[in-house]
Amino acid sequence: MAQGERGANGAGGEAVSEADRRFMAAAIRLSRRNLGLTATNPSVGTLIVRDGVIVGRGVTAIGGRPHAEPQALAEAGDLARGATAYVTLEPCAHHGRTPPCADALVVAGVTRVVGAASDPDPRVSGKGYAILRAAGIDVVEGVLAAEAGDLLAGYLTRARLKRPEVTLKLAVSADGMIGRRGEGQVAITGPVARRQVHAMRAESGAILVGIGTALADDPELTCRLPGLEVRSPARIVLDAALRLPPSSKLAAGARSTPLLIASSVEADPARRAALAALGAGFLSVEMHEGRIALPELLEDLAAQGFMSLMVEGGAETARHFLDEGLVDRIALFTGPAAIGEGGIASPVTANTVPAGFRPVRHARFGDDLYNEYARED
Repeated sequence: MAQGERGANGAGGEAVSEADRRFMAAAIRLSRRNLGLTATNPSVGTLIVRDGVIVGRGVTAIGGRPHAEPQALAEAGDLARGATAYVTLEPCAHHGRTPPCADALVVAGVTRVVGAASDPDPRVSGKGYAILRAAGIDVVEGVLAAEAGDLLAGYLTRARLKRPEVTLKLAVSADGMIGRRGEGQVAITGPVARRQVHAMRAESGAILVGIGTALADDPELTCRLPGLEVRSPARIVLDAALRLPPSSKLAAGARSTPLLIASSVEADPARRAALAALGAGFLSVEMHEGRIALPELLEDLAAQGFMSLMVEGGAETARHFLDEGLVDRIALFTGPAAIGEGGIASPVTANTVPAGFRPVRHARFGDDLYNEYARED
């Protein structure tokens, strides 16, 4: 290895080169391709590299199968023998409908595996790497683990906490408001920022709003970027009494984009039937002190395979999630104009981020500022 090529060590103290970091960064970028589309499985990226050249690429397929490793190995073919595999998550070690990915790497004859994030699933944790080492493969763990974990956060949260990762997204005016009372949707950010929100939706498993926002704004909550419309996530409405009108845009689009209504079993059966006829699904919820019990709802969503949830409104729903300690990430878009009198105060602004969150991203989209914060471990 040439001088200057050596970088930080792996999690076990193994030598890691700058080339290792570059290839892992490329694998992480590849893993983003199917983010939000792989159901209960994480979107993992794998590269097979031989003599400094990528000879095989794979990303977890839509729906979760096949996994990234066998796809990359199939593309590499015989060139995988003696090569290095870069995987963004520890290769699986358990038998399902297909053999473990760790075994596939052994059979293919790779001689080195560089991994990023560790898998907290007890069926895998440490066992995937153990299979590789037992076969004489050189294993390096923890390369760009934080960067990989950022994209795998939904899967990792679901595995550890048995609920989806929750991102609270807010568009906030210069004077700390998210809207004006009685006026429905108010444009706070510009077109560039709004397109970024649609890109975020395309990578989310589901979007959630309260019934107040659904009634006031009549939103669609879909991804409307050209070419990405099919990546619109499931829409969820907190609506214990089933107040959502069948004439709403959410209900009207239920057959093309999934709509789930979190409602009480005591809600009006006629309203339920009218919404069901339009294609809406229902999540039976528990009530606590007159409100939907969010921890139990999130457990149910995780059981259905949801790994990421973006909460888009409104102020009361946002405060409910914050008060329950269920927000993992805060995404703040701040516009340059003020709302003024009659504004609805945002539960969070860039100056009032709750304790326990650290800044992880800052950007500008047109005239709007973006700040992202993640819960500290």
